[in-house]
Amino acid sequence: MSDKEVLFEIRGHAGVITLNRPKALNAVTANMIGEMTCQLDEWASNDKVRHVIIKAVGERAFSAGGDIVHLYEQGLAGDPAFLQFYRDEYPLNTLIKRFPKPYIALIDGIVMGGGVGVSVHGSHRIVSEKLMFAMPETGIGLFPDVGGTYFLPRCPGLTGIYLGLTGARLKAADALYTGIATHHVKSSDFAVLFEALCDADDINGCIARFAAYAGPAGLREHEAVISDLFGSGDIQTIVERCETSKDEWVLGVAKTLRQKSPTSLAITLRQLRAGADLSFEECMKLEFRIVSRIAEARDFFEGTRAVVIDKDMQPKWQPARLEDVSVEMVDSYFAPLEDELEV
Repeated sequence: MSDKEVLFEIRGHAGVITLNRPKALNAVTANMIGEMTCQLDEWASNDKVRHVIIKAVGERAFSAGGDIVHLYEQGLAGDPAFLQFYRDEYPLNTLIKRFPKPYIALIDGIVMGGGVGVSVHGSHRIVSEKLMFAMPETGIGLFPDVGGTYFLPRCPGLTGIYLGLTGARLKAADALYTGIATHHVKSSDFAVLFEALCDADDINGCIARFAAYAGPAGLREHEAVISDLFGSGDIQTIVERCETSKDEWVLGVAKTLRQKSPTSLAITLRQLRAGADLSFEECMKLEFRIVSRIAEARDFFEGTRAVVIDKDMQPKWQPARLEDVSVEMVDSYFAPLEDELEV
């Protein structure tokens, strides 16, 4: 296998993208973003390419996110490459969302963060029983970006807000229920499915031949409770509402939320409520405003240190309490930029 981070080929009717950093769980780098953008631009007008398939090397992960350690180092150093990463990544997410041909993601394993951004916006999101989906950004002082502003509010009820705030992990059945996935296929059938898709004229018919029942969606059982908990109030009110519950599942949600960055929680709640009424492009511009201010604050760097670098799991958030996150502080993350994102 090549040592290139991302591979491209035309196979049959398909343009094939292969994420090729298995030792790094296929974390997305700036180089990968640039190469994928250029290749998709070319394939969009290439008559030989009728559809695009994106897959990954390795048995554990489709992509566990962005190259967070590199971003951490760049951000600490004040390197402009930190924000340039997002200035390039978000237009790629938009390109995938608006791609004029079927875009088929074969997700066999972990998919989080930046990996979600290069898969979930495609027309077909096929997952296996090995799927582990999460948007865990609030736990490291970030927010659910790469289009989370758009797709999370469009999950059933308020389940997307729950997922964005808590970083809860989903298996295949719940991914189908929320609309994050479109089909479930057994992992053992992925290789044969891929070969069939390369030559397929009828994409939907081809996938249907392999589709399998994923089991019941456990999240469905909690949808009414989630809507009641997250339907109104600020984040402090929501957490306090959870903490007064007698339901063990709800108390678990409260405990999870208390571990997250208070600032990230407040930002995320506002972000996802706003995203329900925005176009995809407007969502991406909003995300760039937020991440530009994240770069100037401390929680991302402290959260990444605690969870990813030192792994002591003891981040010291600034501020440390939800009640100390003011409306004015949250407003500052959403204010217009002098140099807005172009998508």
